[in-house]
Amino acid sequence: MDEGREGTPLAWGTLILLAAAVLLAMSPWFSSAAGSDFFRERLDLSPGAAGWLTGAVQVGFVVGTLVAAFLNLADIVPARSYFAVSALGAALVNALLLLPESYGALLTLRFFTGFFLAGVYPPAMKMAATWFRARRGMAIGMVVGALTVGKAAPFLLRAGGGEGGGPEVLLGASLGAVLGSVLVAGFYRDGPFPFVRRPFRWDLVGEVARHRPTRLATWGYVGHMWELYAVWAALGLYFLDYLVGQGTVPAAAGAASALLAFWAIAVGGVGAVGAGVAADRWGRERVASWAMAVSGTCALVAGWLLAAPPVLVMGVALVWGVSVVADSAQFSALVTEVAPSYAVGTALTLQTAAGFTATAVSIWLVHWGQEALGWGWTWMLLAPGPFLGILAMVKLRRLRAGEVGEAGRAG
Repeated sequence: MDEGREGTPLAWGTLILLAAAVLLAMSPWFSSAAGSDFFRERLDLSPGAAGWLTGAVQVGFVVGTLVAAFLNLADIVPARSYFAVSALGAALVNALLLLPESYGALLTLRFFTGFFLAGVYPPAMKMAATWFRARRGMAIGMVVGALTVGKAAPFLLRAGGGEGGGPEVLLGASLGAVLGSVLVAGFYRDGPFPFVRRPFRWDLVGEVARHRPTRLATWGYVGHMWELYAVWAALGLYFLDYLVGQGTVPAAAGAASALLAFWAIAVGGVGAVGAGVAADRWGRERVASWAMAVSGTCALVAGWLLAAPPVLVMGVALVWGVSVVADSAQFSALVTEVAPSYAVGTALTLQTAAGFTATAVSIWLVHWGQEALGWGWTWMLLAPGPFLGILAMVKLRRLRAGEVGEAGRAG
């Protein structure tokens, strides 16, 4: 099948179905952040302790991706089954958050939420790539865009959930994950560009880690992730502090800040798809670098705007929301292009594990810094990530250009 046929109605329909499934399945991720008032009042938690309810998801996701990488699960287990079972597991443990009365039990359940979601996101990127080759950046961008809106969904549930909003957020997110599982299990099929499948190998992770282009794509992703999830996890708290500082009654500020956080995160879906289209035309490394330059600049200025007019604060937040996730899909698309074809699933999983390891630290850092340093310095702590990511992209672009030049001379 030639690349020109990847725009068939079947390909587009499958991509839309997969994006819908990802949106629904990833909705449990920020359910504790969106319902933080519910958990803080229930167990008298500090902001830092409440932040670790999201941090535990990051840790669980890292462990899940590492287990999947070392067992080569993404390359030996059919992606449809892997996705569907994982989404069901995430739905179950997320709903169980309504039951425990101890902080340790909540952390454990959040850990397993992340562990199961490790079987949703990396396989979904590989699944999208089997349907598109020339427009792979756009295809994976749609998956990341759907993931972005899905992770914002709990904040929308919180905004309409009344006082506290905890049960509505948790049950709504779990129901979404169940529906995502059903969509993939019942209707998804792999496309015409499958990746080579190989038997299990213990040394596959080491081979991927030694592959320099894959390593550079992974380092770029780590820099990007240092910023991304910390912003997503703390935007609601940032808006809450801003609204209260502007004189909004705290009871009203809770729902309003959740709604503002939803829009600031969900708008990133537009950025992810738009950047994917641009990257297919102008190059993934270049577009990723542009996005990180914009988002890193937002990190430098956003925290100093707590006394600024609302239109300026929301304007910066929307620009940040678009740019902070716009590059995400391109790191994954790069891995599908530069990694050995028989190890793409493992390479994606290993890249994801490295990136989410960084998020566990940066999420804690932001929640700690908000109390200890204030928002100005706290948001600035995120800026080194995207700027280091730009350096990795510059090196990868030069490396790939050199490889193309050598191939041309050899020809």
